[in-house]
Amino acid sequence: MRTSLFQENICSPNDPENKPLVVILMGPPGAGKGTHAGPLSEHLSLPHISTGDLFREHIRNQTAFGREAKGFMDKGQLVPDSLVLDMLFNRVSREDCKNGYLLDGFPRTIGQAKALDERLKNAHRIIALNFKIDDERVIERVAGRIACKGCGRPFHKKFDPPKQENRCDSCGGLLIQRDDDKEEIIRKRLEVYRIQTQPLIEYYKAKSDVLKEIDSRNTKEKVFSDVLDVLGDVVAASLSFSRK
Repeated sequence: MRTSLFQENICSPNDPENKPLVVILMGPPGAGKGTHAGPLSEHLSLPHISTGDLFREHIRNQTAFGREAKGFMDKGQLVPDSLVLDMLFNRVSREDCKNGYLLDGFPRTIGQAKALDERLKNAHRIIALNFKIDDERVIERVAGRIACKGCGRPFHKKFDPPKQENRCDSCGGLLIQRDDDKEEIIRKRLEVYRIQTQPLIEYYKAKSDVLKEIDSRNTKEKVFSDVLDVLGDVVAASLSFSRK
């Protein structure tokens, strides 16, 4: 029953009390944000907006923005707010985001969070899900990630290895590791995260009923169940699902 409630009532135009829902996925790289974003997007019937995916699209197309963004990402640094904001706000202005959306990889700084609040102007319901996990487990997860250069299928050296070393099970293509998934880059990314992104937890904690913490050390199934429980309670209360 929960699925139909989310899909049918996430934003009813006939009820002025209902607001579009913006779910912010927070946590360090490798915490599971990307893993759960797709299923959660389908469950809520809301688009998943990944700034990382948008960056890579620009990089693939070798746009001026893509070249500049790649320089920061390859060094394990955050892309400057001015570049992120222009790209993101253009994306969420599209028709498919009118009832809300999931944000993966944004905001990462207090400045970005304030810019998002200014844009939304209290017209949306914001929920920030913070996926908590320790650094060493992040490194184990991320440093083992590889993907097919041809079809893009993901693998993991330890948790989901290919049948043949360095070759894709699906198409036989070469398996590669992204530059920003290498251990030395991950450690730099975690350091940047702690300095620039960690303060967001306090920022959203200060806002009433916005921050919800998820233990990301559990199995994928348990983490997703916890996310649905949190969202079920919060969204039901916010959008008055229980009203007669």
